[in-house]
Amino acid sequence: MNADRTDQAIARTVPAARAPHPPVRGELRRVADGVHVWRPLPGVGWGLANCGLVTAGSSAAWIDTPYDRTLADQFLALCRPLLAEGTAIDWLLVTHGNGDHLWGWEAVPDARVVYTRAAATHIAHEPDPCDLHRLVHDADPGTLVGWYLSRHFGRYRWPETRLPQPALTFTGEVEIAVGDIPVQLTQLPPAHTTGDLIAYLPRQRVCFSGDIVFAATEQEAGDHPVHWAGPLENVIDGCDRVLATDATVFVPGHGPVLDRAGVLAHRDYLCHLRDRVQDLHASGAPATEAARRIAAENRYPALHLRERLSITVGLQYRHLDETPQAPMLVQMQALAQLAWELEYPGVPLP
Repeated sequence: MNADRTDQAIARTVPAARAPHPPVRGELRRVADGVHVWRPLPGVGWGLANCGLVTAGSSAAWIDTPYDRTLADQFLALCRPLLAEGTAIDWLLVTHGNGDHLWGWEAVPDARVVYTRAAATHIAHEPDPCDLHRLVHDADPGTLVGWYLSRHFGRYRWPETRLPQPALTFTGEVEIAVGDIPVQLTQLPPAHTTGDLIAYLPRQRVCFSGDIVFAATEQEAGDHPVHWAGPLENVIDGCDRVLATDATVFVPGHGPVLDRAGVLAHRDYLCHLRDRVQDLHASGAPATEAARRIAAENRYPALHLRERLSITVGLQYRHLDETPQAPMLVQMQALAQLAWELEYPGVPLP
């Protein structure tokens, strides 16, 4: 690419980082008796997580929340017509501690919050919502990380968001009753995060997998999974635990609702990714180069945000090499660099 075209590409890209984001339009879909799923649309993009509504008589529960108060209020508005008169959301069951599944909790401030004890530790060591708000909205979009954060997280707002105090943390398994509907919560070993759980409704045969599963189908696109704890073997085992619930409806953390075949297809993807990383690691390729090669192969074109492979591949390398986790800003730099290379091949980094 010549210098003029390079300058034009950079001028076209970096100022657009502060452009308005298209609005998110959520839909509430019934998946079983008393069980609905809030699906944010568009269905691809950082932070656009699925949430559940469980209703039974005068009791109701959310399973996870949207990423910020604006989206959570939208979810709540769609829930209200389905609630019995005088009913409030009295439970909030959180599949893991990432903000896109928790930080909208202030829309239901009286709900009793439940997550694993390991999730509580994870939350305590993560940047809080106000810190992330400043990082995203004060970042210089002329820098590589600032460009990426503005583009993918600039639609969210947490300037005064507080974190909830849980009513219950647990290890192992616990059952919550939403009216007369049992919800079985099962802690998983470190996988997507260090504090994942799955929520299973045995009467309805519906399983909420959290981010153990990122879904895409021929009809609905999704995003590449991004995992923070791992190793990938644990994520694959988590898929097995999801499948072992005897559910017929599977609600992933992100992407379209799946049947059993859909979860098996995602498990196959994870096995392919694990094996591909193992081969590249054995060949001596550095983690960044391994992520770049796998992204270029684009074996699963229905999965967007290929740059997230830099995080997941780096995670697996860390377990293979038995090395400590890189600082978050280092991981974000690698993520943003791969995103730029995929979108603007041959264009110098900003």
